[in-house]
Amino acid sequence: METLLHTFGHGTAARERIVGLLRDAGVEAVVDVRTAPGSRRDPDMLRDRLAGWLPDSGIAYRWEPALGGFRRPAAGSPDTFWRNDSFRGYAGHTRSPEFVTAMRQLLAEAARARTAVMCSEAVRWRCHRRLVADYAVLARGVPACHLMHDGRVVSHVPTVGARLREDGLLVYDAAPAR
Repeated sequence: METLLHTFGHGTAARERIVGLLRDAGVEAVVDVRTAPGSRRDPDMLRDRLAGWLPDSGIAYRWEPALGGFRRPAAGSPDTFWRNDSFRGYAGHTRSPEFVTAMRQLLAEAARARTAVMCSEAVRWRCHRRLVADYAVLARGVPACHLMHDGRVVSHVPTVGARLREDGLLVYDAAPAR
């Protein structure tokens, strides 16, 4: 089996729809990359509940806080491609030992079982899963794709502002397109 990393945002989908989408894509394991794995709208999206009903549905589940979003950018961040502070902060986080270690573990899991990183944001380009996928593709040569709510699986196209540094990590310093 070729290693392939999936991403998925649960959005407003109910558990039955989520299980169906994941199964149809052949996903065997979900790694939750939400900083605070909960939901004000849907109690089924609480970490403790997911840890029960996903495995009961035949899909492994674990939470990985080291890949969570909502990071603040460091002063003088080189990630000038991102205008949004959350993305700029997360881009800096992708160069941290904590992130690199968590990604090493995630990609090892993905080599053993079809794995999807999951967050709450359904729109892939507005979520930090985009940077996780950039890292997989550009820094580690692992293809990534995004599981859409209509069942499509879309190949990840790396962010145009990303550049692989000599140390094997990413920086987002290309000028944004106008």
